[in-house]
Amino acid sequence: MANLLDRIIGVISPDRGLRRHRSRELLKRAYEGASTRDGWRPKRAGASANADHAADARTLRVRARSLEQNVPYIAQGLRAHSANIIGTGIIPRWKDSKEHALAWQEWAPFADADGRLDVYGLMLLAHQTAQRDGEVLLRVRNRRPTDGLPVPIQFQVLEIDWLDDSRMGRIDGYNVIEGIAYSAIGKVVGYYLFDQHPGEPIIFGGRRATSKFVPAESVIHYFAPSRPGQGRGFPRVAPVIARTRDLMLYEDAEQHRKNLETRLAVIGSGDVDGMAEGEGENINETRSMGELPSGGMMQVPSGTNLTVVQPNAAPGYVEYLKMQLHLIAAGAGWTYEMMTGDVREVSFTSARIRRLDYRREAEQEQWLHVIPQLIGSMVRAFSNACELAGRVKKADYNVRYATPKWEYTNPKDDVASDLDEIAGGLSSYSEKLRSRGYEPDEVFAELAEDIGKLRELGIMDVIMMMRKGKQMAEEGAATKTG
Repeated sequence: MANLLDRIIGVISPDRGLRRHRSRELLKRAYEGASTRDGWRPKRAGASANADHAADARTLRVRARSLEQNVPYIAQGLRAHSANIIGTGIIPRWKDSKEHALAWQEWAPFADADGRLDVYGLMLLAHQTAQRDGEVLLRVRNRRPTDGLPVPIQFQVLEIDWLDDSRMGRIDGYNVIEGIAYSAIGKVVGYYLFDQHPGEPIIFGGRRATSKFVPAESVIHYFAPSRPGQGRGFPRVAPVIARTRDLMLYEDAEQHRKNLETRLAVIGSGDVDGMAEGEGENINETRSMGELPSGGMMQVPSGTNLTVVQPNAAPGYVEYLKMQLHLIAAGAGWTYEMMTGDVREVSFTSARIRRLDYRREAEQEQWLHVIPQLIGSMVRAFSNACELAGRVKKADYNVRYATPKWEYTNPKDDVASDLDEIAGGLSSYSEKLRSRGYEPDEVFAELAEDIGKLRELGIMDVIMMMRKGKQMAEEGAATKTG
């Protein structure tokens, strides 16, 4: 809107007045979200992902661990997500090397350097740790042939606290950012790791934990980057930490209010002289008249008026709680039902739609992050160890991976749909089997063995007749219904 000065200039010099008007229009913002009128000033504007991580990651990690330890639905969400991503293990399948597959099968129970888990348990532990802390380290431990392992290699899962993030700057000829050493072209060449967890209650060796350079070939650093140039990871629940904490405080306040609602309080008032009943003390003040025993009766002084205090219940608690839990689940990347176990208000259609959305996100994480960074790195290190130990002639990286199968939401209709896709040429038996977590060659071999055995026993024809009779019965029932 033109002010008085603009109008005067417009009268004296219309050309200059138009130029002032155009200049003022250019100052207006095209996006309301860029307006500064509301006072919103995001901190560290323009900072890199590594700068944000250096400033906030430690606090976020500590709070994320606290939420997992103390908030049931956060703990359940983390467990359920890892159960869908890792399940009982992501299995590597060597297409052209049975020697690798046999060596993997023999070595898998001895993969843990701590001696507690097999290789699939390590996968689950690493993923759970990365979801909670934002990142995780796996130390590659090469062993001697005399150690008696099927393949001389093991892995040790380490919390990210082992990484000395105080190491910053130019160190040992490397560019070091938060404990990670980079070459001149930005390639990771090593990590500065402590010789023990800095949070251990006992310092072994009688000295403080010190960090040493470990080559990148001996460390697997797993995290899911979300920004270009990001070298460290953030906890999965980082976007909802503040909201979850606020909800915890609200729940505590609601619990306290519920406790007050269940208690009966009585206020006594009346004539002061009558209530004294000969007591020598001054009662011209507010004081307790004692506790009211359950199921009992008390004698009160004459002239006392009793008023029962009945707190009013505040409505809307359940609705507010559900809404906040839905927002927390969305921010963490889970479904509300996974996080809470509450399926009372879920219809078949809505559950199926949300399940499909979550499945796409889960498969994206499996194939773009977990398999390339975590499982693939473990498999390559294992294959190299097989070659060095003489178990195979040459390391083989041509590997396919079998992820956990997704259970059918409606088995009868879903199986029929799969068969229709195969019959219509839109898919293959192998593709459908792999999507279910099976290895096609193994399934086909097992089917051939079963069919041969049934024919050998002479019961194959009986089974076919039973199957044909069932189909005829179904067709007859359908005809009558029609």
